[in-house]
Amino acid sequence: MTLTFDRRNALLLGFGASALGLFGPSFNVRAQTVKEVRIGWQKGGVVALLKGRGLLEERLAPRGITVSWAEFTSGPPLLEALSAGALDFGTTGDVPPLFAHAARGNLVFAGAYTGSDTGSAILVRKNSGITSLKDLKGRKLAFKRGSSAHNVALQLLRTAGLSLDDVEQVDLSPPDAAPAFANGSIDAWSIWDPYTASAEKSPETQVLATADGVVPAYGFLSANGKFAEQNGELLAELILALREVGEAAQNDLPGTVKAFAAATGLPEDVLTTVATRKGQNYGAIGFVEEKHIVYEQALADDFHALGIIPRKLDIRSAVWTPKSA
Repeated sequence: MTLTFDRRNALLLGFGASALGLFGPSFNVRAQTVKEVRIGWQKGGVVALLKGRGLLEERLAPRGITVSWAEFTSGPPLLEALSAGALDFGTTGDVPPLFAHAARGNLVFAGAYTGSDTGSAILVRKNSGITSLKDLKGRKLAFKRGSSAHNVALQLLRTAGLSLDDVEQVDLSPPDAAPAFANGSIDAWSIWDPYTASAEKSPETQVLATADGVVPAYGFLSANGKFAEQNGELLAELILALREVGEAAQNDLPGTVKAFAAATGLPEDVLTTVATRKGQNYGAIGFVEEKHIVYEQALADDFHALGIIPRKLDIRSAVWTPKSA
């Protein structure tokens, strides 16, 4: 079953046949209490690759476990659903978990991944008269509040001696921001791939600055707290399965790009841009490490000091660890 949390058509991302053998005997789910795994996903990413082939359904069906998928346009609403118990598992950027935990949502950090920091950027139009980050002062800068683009906007503005208070912040989801950017309703757009790559193909788009060297491209795999407590082995196997799918995708980028294009209708040149960004590694998925905790704690402290989130967080206390780790 697939639910779509978007006003536009959902994009179903496919994956090459080379991954068919990944979920062999090692995908062993034991002692689970769940009969359905409910997964939230966004455009692009390894979770979408896993969804596109139906491999979870294939392997879990003999155990009486079904899989349902819900597509979201950004991380904040995905984690709202997960915190409320409407989802069991999902992936987002670095900022959405902070808002979810600040709201005392019932979720844990279950894993982490690394993408390309060049895929996150602030975009402007070439005729906007904006040629530097300093020129954004007083201008309309759009991003989805509580998303990774929120942090990218904050950190890039800081490199120019500006703060978020120096711009007119416009809270827009990617599907709403894209036309607003195209028609000039906003002056700049802080966004992530594949939206970045898609917008870059327009001759009217200019990349003002990327997060390269400024904001690490960490993302997180989150699980509902009750689900993690009751189905730890299943959760661990799911994360390891994602890593295997990601490694297979990374080892066959041309095939992966073609599968994405066939399933989504996005141009291959856009998808190639995403897949070949500096630092992009679909296989860089695993359990939460110390570097992720340190990074996320510093980010949480920063957002609290700025009054963006209402309370201090203890990230380490919200990290789930598999029993075998």
